[in-house]
Amino acid sequence: MSETVGPFFGTDAELGDERAEIAERNLRILEAVLFASAGPLTLAEIAPHLGQGADVPLLLEQLEARYRGRGVNLVRRGDGWAFRTADDLQFLLRREETESRQLSRAALEVLAIIAYHQPTTRAEVEEVRGVASGGGTFDVLMQTGWVRLRGRRRTPGRPVTYGTTDAFLDHFGLESLADLPGLEELKGAGLLSSRLPPSFQVPLPFDGPLRDDEDPLDDGDAGDAED
Repeated sequence: MSETVGPFFGTDAELGDERAEIAERNLRILEAVLFASAGPLTLAEIAPHLGQGADVPLLLEQLEARYRGRGVNLVRRGDGWAFRTADDLQFLLRREETESRQLSRAALEVLAIIAYHQPTTRAEVEEVRGVASGGGTFDVLMQTGWVRLRGRRRTPGRPVTYGTTDAFLDHFGLESLADLPGLEELKGAGLLSSRLPPSFQVPLPFDGPLRDDEDPLDDGDAGDAED
Protein backbone atom coordinates (compact mmCIF):
# COMPACT_ATOMS: atom_id res chain seq x y z
CA MET A 1 0.00 0.00 0.00
CA SER A 2 1.48 3.34 -1.02
CA GLU A 3 1.62 6.26 1.35
CA THR A 4 -0.06 9.51 0.39
CA VAL A 5 2.26 12.46 0.19
CA GLY A 6 1.14 16.02 0.67
CA PRO A 7 2.91 18.76 -1.29
CA PHE A 8 4.12 20.47 1.87
CA PHE A 9 3.49 18.22 4.86
CA GLY A 10 5.12 14.88 4.07
CA THR A 11 3.69 11.37 4.27
CA ASP A 12 0.81 10.22 6.49
CA ALA A 13 3.30 8.21 8.55
CA GLU A 14 5.49 11.25 9.07
CA LEU A 15 2.48 13.32 10.12
CA GLY A 16 1.41 10.62 12.55
CA ASP A 17 4.88 10.47 14.07
CA GLU A 18 4.93 14.25 14.43
CA ARG A 19 1.53 14.33 16.15
CA ALA A 20 2.60 11.55 18.53
CA GLU A 21 5.80 13.46 19.34
CA ILE A 22 3.84 16.66 20.06
CA ALA A 23 1.36 14.78 22.25
CA GLU A 24 4.15 13.13 24.23
CA ARG A 25 5.91 16.46 24.68
CA ASN A 26 2.68 18.04 25.94
CA LEU A 27 2.27 15.16 28.40
CA ARG A 28 5.80 15.74 29.73
CA ILE A 29 5.15 19.49 30.03
CA LEU A 30 1.85 18.83 31.82
CA GLU A 31 3.58 16.43 34.20
CA ALA A 32 6.30 18.97 34.99
CA VAL A 33 3.87 21.84 35.51
CA LEU A 34 1.70 19.83 37.92
CA PHE A 35 4.72 18.56 39.87
CA ALA A 36 6.07 22.09 40.26
CA SER A 37 2.75 23.59 41.39
CA ALA A 38 2.13 24.22 45.07
CA GLY A 39 -1.58 23.51 44.66
CA PRO A 40 -4.14 22.13 42.20
CA LEU A 41 -4.25 23.79 38.78
CA THR A 42 -7.34 24.45 36.68
CA LEU A 43 -7.61 23.85 32.92
CA ALA A 44 -7.27 27.60 32.33
CA GLU A 45 -4.04 27.69 34.36
CA ILE A 46 -2.58 24.66 32.57
CA ALA A 47 -3.42 25.61 28.97
CA PRO A 48 -0.86 28.47 28.52
CA HIS A 49 2.00 26.03 29.21
CA LEU A 50 1.01 23.71 26.36
CA GLY A 51 1.05 24.02 22.59
CA GLN A 52 -1.72 25.87 20.80
CA GLY A 53 -4.76 23.68 20.31
CA ALA A 54 -3.69 21.12 22.94
CA ASP A 55 -6.59 19.03 24.27
CA VAL A 56 -6.02 19.62 27.99
CA PRO A 57 -8.84 17.35 29.28
CA LEU A 58 -7.60 14.48 27.09
CA LEU A 59 -4.00 15.00 28.22
CA LEU A 60 -5.10 14.99 31.87
CA GLU A 61 -7.01 11.76 31.27
CA GLN A 62 -3.94 10.15 29.69
CA LEU A 63 -1.63 11.33 32.46
CA GLU A 64 -4.07 10.15 35.13
CA ALA A 65 -4.08 6.71 33.51
CA ARG A 66 -0.26 6.58 33.49
CA TYR A 67 -0.10 7.23 37.23
CA ARG A 68 -2.99 4.98 38.18
CA GLY A 69 -1.77 2.32 40.60
CA ARG A 70 1.50 4.12 41.37
CA GLY A 71 2.58 5.61 44.67
CA VAL A 72 1.59 9.04 43.41
CA ASN A 73 -1.72 9.62 41.63
CA LEU A 74 -3.10 12.45 39.56
CA VAL A 75 -6.33 13.51 41.25
CA ARG A 76 -9.04 16.09 40.75
CA ARG A 77 -9.78 18.60 43.49
CA GLY A 78 -12.80 20.72 42.58
CA ASP A 79 -11.88 22.47 39.33
CA GLY A 80 -8.17 21.75 39.77
CA TRP A 81 -5.76 18.84 39.25
CA ALA A 82 -2.74 17.83 41.33
CA PHE A 83 -0.39 14.95 42.14
CA ARG A 84 -1.03 13.43 45.55
CA THR A 85 0.17 10.40 47.51
CA ALA A 86 -1.96 7.32 46.77
CA ASP A 87 -4.72 6.84 49.33
CA ASP A 88 -3.42 3.46 50.50
CA LEU A 89 0.06 4.89 51.18
CA GLN A 90 -0.85 8.06 53.03
CA PHE A 91 -0.13 6.40 56.37
CA LEU A 92 3.50 6.02 55.26
CA LEU A 93 4.04 9.48 53.89
CA ARG A 94 2.23 12.52 55.18
CA ARG A 95 2.87 16.08 54.19
CA GLU A 96 4.41 18.07 57.02
CA GLU A 97 2.33 21.18 57.59
CA THR A 98 3.13 23.96 60.03
CA GLU A 99 -0.01 25.58 61.33
CA SER A 100 0.53 29.00 62.85
CA ARG A 101 -2.81 28.64 64.64
CA GLN A 102 -4.58 25.46 65.72
CA LEU A 103 -8.25 25.34 64.76
CA SER A 104 -10.46 25.49 67.83
CA ARG A 105 -13.44 23.20 68.31
CA ALA A 106 -15.69 26.15 67.48
CA ALA A 107 -13.83 26.75 64.21
CA LEU A 108 -14.11 23.07 63.27
CA GLU A 109 -17.84 23.12 63.99
CA VAL A 110 -18.32 26.25 61.88
CA LEU A 111 -16.26 24.73 59.06
CA ALA A 112 -18.38 21.57 59.09
CA ILE A 113 -21.62 23.58 59.01
CA ILE A 114 -20.39 25.73 56.13
CA ALA A 115 -19.27 22.62 54.21
CA TYR A 116 -22.66 20.92 54.48
CA HIS A 117 -24.98 23.95 54.40
CA GLN A 118 -23.26 26.20 51.86
CA PRO A 119 -24.09 28.74 50.72
CA THR A 120 -24.82 29.89 54.26
CA THR A 121 -24.66 33.08 56.31
CA ARG A 122 -23.17 33.67 59.73
CA ALA A 123 -26.66 33.89 61.25
CA GLU A 124 -27.61 30.56 59.68
CA VAL A 125 -24.42 28.95 61.04
CA GLU A 126 -25.26 30.25 64.51
CA GLU A 127 -28.80 28.89 64.22
CA VAL A 128 -27.45 25.41 63.47
CA ARG A 129 -24.85 25.56 66.27
CA GLY A 130 -27.27 27.08 68.77
CA VAL A 131 -24.64 29.57 69.95
CA ALA A 132 -23.14 32.79 68.67
CA SER A 133 -20.00 32.53 66.52
CA GLY A 134 -17.40 35.26 66.85
CA GLY A 135 -16.27 37.04 63.70
CA GLY A 136 -12.74 35.91 64.50
CA THR A 137 -13.72 32.29 63.89
CA PHE A 138 -14.72 33.11 60.32
CA ASP A 139 -11.53 35.17 59.89
CA VAL A 140 -9.40 32.17 60.90
CA LEU A 141 -11.20 29.87 58.46
CA MET A 142 -10.71 32.35 55.64
CA GLN A 143 -7.04 32.71 56.52
CA THR A 144 -6.58 28.96 56.13
CA GLY A 145 -7.91 29.30 52.59
CA TRP A 146 -10.66 26.72 53.24
CA VAL A 147 -13.59 29.17 53.36
CA ARG A 148 -14.49 32.00 50.99
CA LEU A 149 -17.10 34.70 50.60
CA ARG A 150 -19.58 33.75 47.86
CA GLY A 151 -22.02 36.65 47.62
CA ARG A 152 -24.74 38.43 49.57
CA ARG A 153 -28.11 36.97 50.52
CA ARG A 154 -31.14 38.78 49.10
CA THR A 155 -32.62 39.37 52.54
CA PRO A 156 -32.76 42.45 54.81
CA GLY A 157 -29.23 43.49 55.71
CA ARG A 158 -27.82 41.54 52.74
CA PRO A 159 -25.55 39.27 54.84
CA VAL A 160 -22.58 37.68 53.10
CA THR A 161 -22.78 34.00 52.20
CA TYR A 162 -19.93 31.56 52.80
CA GLY A 163 -18.72 28.49 50.95
CA THR A 164 -15.68 26.22 50.89
CA THR A 165 -12.77 26.37 48.43
CA ASP A 166 -10.80 23.94 46.28
CA ALA A 167 -8.09 24.17 48.95
CA PHE A 168 -10.61 22.70 51.41
CA LEU A 169 -11.26 19.79 49.03
CA ASP A 170 -7.52 19.27 48.51
CA HIS A 171 -6.70 19.26 52.23
CA PHE A 172 -9.37 16.71 53.05
CA GLY A 173 -8.76 14.57 49.96
CA LEU A 174 -12.13 15.22 48.28
CA GLU A 175 -12.71 15.43 44.55
CA SER A 176 -15.95 17.36 45.07
CA LEU A 177 -18.47 18.18 47.80
CA ALA A 178 -20.38 15.08 46.72
CA ASP A 179 -17.59 13.10 48.44
CA LEU A 180 -18.41 14.53 51.88
CA PRO A 181 -19.42 11.74 54.29
CA GLY A 182 -23.09 10.81 54.03
CA LEU A 183 -25.58 9.92 56.74
CA GLU A 184 -24.51 6.30 57.20
CA GLU A 185 -20.80 7.19 57.18
CA LEU A 186 -21.33 9.86 59.83
CA LYS A 187 -23.30 7.40 61.97
CA GLY A 188 -20.61 4.74 61.54
CA ALA A 189 -17.93 7.19 62.66
CA GLY A 190 -19.96 7.99 65.78
CA LEU A 191 -20.48 11.59 64.71
CA LEU A 192 -24.27 11.24 64.59
CA SER A 193 -26.65 9.42 66.89
CA SER A 194 -28.07 6.16 65.56
CA ARG A 195 -31.42 7.21 67.06
CA LEU A 196 -32.01 10.16 64.77
CA PRO A 197 -35.57 10.79 63.54
CA PRO A 198 -36.37 8.82 60.36
CA SER A 199 -36.96 12.10 58.53
CA PHE A 200 -33.43 13.40 59.27
CA GLN A 201 -31.36 14.14 56.16
CA VAL A 202 -27.77 15.32 55.80
CA PRO A 203 -27.86 18.71 54.00
CA LEU A 204 -26.81 18.84 50.35
CA PRO A 205 -24.12 21.52 49.89
CA PHE A 206 -24.07 23.72 46.80
CA ASP A 207 -20.83 25.15 45.40
CA GLY A 208 -21.94 26.25 41.93
CA PRO A 209 -22.52 29.79 40.66
CA LEU A 210 -24.52 32.27 42.68
CA ARG A 211 -28.04 31.06 43.38
CA ASP A 212 -31.21 33.05 42.74
CA ASP A 213 -31.21 34.22 46.38
CA GLU A 214 -27.62 35.53 46.19
CA ASP A 215 -26.26 38.80 44.79
CA PRO A 216 -22.62 39.34 43.74
CA LEU A 217 -20.24 40.70 46.35
CA ASP A 218 -19.95 44.45 46.66
CA ASP A 219 -16.74 46.37 46.03
CA GLY A 220 -14.57 46.10 49.12
CA ASP A 221 -16.12 42.83 50.29
CA ALA A 222 -12.95 40.79 49.64
CA GLY A 223 -11.39 39.74 52.94
CA ASP A 224 -14.34 41.05 54.94
CA ALA A 225 -15.85 38.23 57.01
CA GLU A 226 -18.44 40.42 58.74
CA ASP A 227 -22.14 40.35 57.86
